[in-house]
Amino acid sequence: MGEKESETAPIWGRTRQSENNNIHPVDVESSALSEQHRSQNRSRGKFRSWFSWLIPCFVIANVVVFVITMYVNNCPKKSGDCFAGFLGRFSFQSTRENPLLGPSSLTLRTMGGLDVKKVVEGDEGWRLLSCNWLHGGVVHLLVNMLTLLFIGMRMEREFGFIRIGLLYLISGFGGSILSALFLRSNISVGASGAVFGLLGGMLSEIFINWTIYTNKVVTIITLVLIVAVNLGLGVLPGVDNFAHIGGFATGFLLGFVLLIRPHYGWINQRSDPAAKPHKYNICQAILWTVSLLLLLGWFIAGLISLFNNVDGNTHCSWCHYLSCVPTSRWSCNREPASCTTTQLGNQLSMTCLRNGKSGSYILANSSDSRINSLCVQLCR
Repeated sequence: MGEKESETAPIWGRTRQSENNNIHPVDVESSALSEQHRSQNRSRGKFRSWFSWLIPCFVIANVVVFVITMYVNNCPKKSGDCFAGFLGRFSFQSTRENPLLGPSSLTLRTMGGLDVKKVVEGDEGWRLLSCNWLHGGVVHLLVNMLTLLFIGMRMEREFGFIRIGLLYLISGFGGSILSALFLRSNISVGASGAVFGLLGGMLSEIFINWTIYTNKVVTIITLVLIVAVNLGLGVLPGVDNFAHIGGFATGFLLGFVLLIRPHYGWINQRSDPAAKPHKYNICQAILWTVSLLLLLGWFIAGLISLFNNVDGNTHCSWCHYLSCVPTSRWSCNREPASCTTTQLGNQLSMTCLRNGKSGSYILANSSDSRINSLCVQLCR
């Protein structure tokens, strides 16, 4: 379904077999022999190409889920203090509460955000998947979807919707597991882990298909720099870098399993009936086997640890620096906002337990969402 035959180069450009199309025999006995060589070389350069439709569907699904989330959020009714009020029910929480232009953390939790307590104690393991379809705001959504379109569509055209769809979904799941093991008290949402999984798959695909590429060293350096810069930005506060790391690692291992191609020797000799080379060489077989075993081991160990309520930070005292590095300009305190409240008539008195700040508010209708919004602002 959705596939066609055409001469295409793999995702990272020219391959050794595509270069053969420009090489012609020097000493031939006849024009017929020359034409035979050209015909064989053209056949070696053929790769199957797919029409990209799944990745755009993923993008549409993420956008639809965000619109539904904003509808459920209903800031004017539940909070009152909103940004872009002209949007009505779809207006954003105050930028002091959510600078990404999106819903409240309470709404994200309701819609299926990754809440470790609910996953472990409430048997809501489905949140490990649902959180990948939620986003903290318009800015968060735009960055992830633009990256997904740029990377994902190109990979889908090269490897097909089944392999890239599995790579995306399983990588997001792997990112959620690592995030849940280390970020124990925050709500985590976003497709970043799945997107990083695509980057990991792109890198491992070069290694597993090493023999068919000509510009692999430059490509690897470029890709490693892109990943390093993005992971470096993940140490800023408010970014779940554990989801990035978990998604990238899962995608890297999965790329060896899903994105393997026949080696150059098989492609070069498949038109020769006398030659019977193996489709995959020994290095590919080793990488495929080891990666599959590591992937299965990671998921089994990760899920067992998670549902036994293991806190990864107790076993790795420095790992929290992978997701946030404190400086004089910002704090890495990820504890959720928590406040004590006292209601006297229409007056609500509130004290943040994290920083000791107090505030008084006149509220006719003090809904849980409104109180939570005020608490978040007071604790910032």
